[in-house]
Amino acid sequence: MDTSIFLAKFWGWYLIIFFLILTFNPKRIKQIFSDLKDEKFLIISSFIAIIIGLLNILFHNVWQPNWKFIITLIGWLSLLIGLSLFTFPKRTVTILEFINIKLVQLIYILLCMIGLFLLNMAYKIIPM
Repeated sequence: MDTSIFLAKFWGWYLIIFFLILTFNPKRIKQIFSDLKDEKFLIISSFIAIIIGLLNILFHNVWQPNWKFIITLIGWLSLLIGLSLFTFPKRTVTILEFINIKLVQLIYILLCMIGLFLLNMAYKIIPM
């Protein structure tokens, strides 16, 4: 299986599942941000984000102007957020809280749309 297709399926399903969980249980958002104030959770979260970002980048660092760029962008964002959470934890958590409070509905819709788009590209449901 092509790496791009595999990662499109992975990130597509992940984003849809994440969207559904946050839609049906919005208390999880507050729980995540309260957990980010715990140093142990923050370190584990940042390491996981760094690992996922690095693996994504190492296996798929495609800079073509097509749908594959979205997968590369997700990997780089994961790596950068993980590094910033590990290096500057308080500042990064403050920025993430600000973004989440101001753009929460836009972020949810964007997560769902990107997930559906990636799944469509992987499974070719609607030809493009």
